[in-house]
Amino acid sequence: MSQVDILAVFAHPDDLELYVSGTMLKMKHLGYRTGALDVTRGEMGTRGTVEGRAAEAENAAKILKLDIRENLGLADGHVFVDDAARTAMVRALRRLKPKVILTHQSGDTHPDHDHISTLVRECSRLVAMRNYDPETGDEKIPPPIVAHAVFSRRIVPSFIVDISDHLDERMEAIKAHRSQFYDPKSTEPETMLTGKSYLDDIESRARYFGQLIGVRAGEPFYVAEALNVHDPVDLLTRPMNLYS
Repeated sequence: MSQVDILAVFAHPDDLELYVSGTMLKMKHLGYRTGALDVTRGEMGTRGTVEGRAAEAENAAKILKLDIRENLGLADGHVFVDDAARTAMVRALRRLKPKVILTHQSGDTHPDHDHISTLVRECSRLVAMRNYDPETGDEKIPPPIVAHAVFSRRIVPSFIVDISDHLDERMEAIKAHRSQFYDPKSTEPETMLTGKSYLDDIESRARYFGQLIGVRAGEPFYVAEALNVHDPVDLLTRPMNLYS
């Protein structure tokens, strides 16, 4: 069975881990089926190889306990919101049938990230239009809700997920992408991710967002649509237990 409850759709094999891996771990812990759709193979990356990065992604998927991890196979650095990309994304979503999609935020300075944000939003509606792709039209699904990971642009989150119990596993999953981060033995060119303090900064960032909701660590998200809250008392009175 390929259906998932929550699907992370990100550009490159390590993006999911950097942005939403704590949330994916928590969702799995809560009993949901979790999946990842890497849109490209990261072939434009400065470090690592396509084969090596695929192996790293599989190792990370095991740490995250993902039910499914697939690659859409679009060209790294050449992701556009065109009909070919939309059709490929719609077919993947109709097959995986997620209820919730986590993806990039709009306006990201990396063009692939920005385009994927728009691509996911458009395709989350197209999946319900029978005549968009007649080949899979009979498999139309209800539009999944899209939540954008707040990462590259300063924006007030719609909500922050408490990932306190999963911070260590989150960092382990990130470090599974060994070719992309600090390695004193590497002879490959340096990037903005390979500095010695980068992973410490990533962990500090999670702690900062956790502090905003009174917990050890958190991951922030933005939702464009108004949220339908069933119980505002429960939502607004969850304990701020960092200092208890």
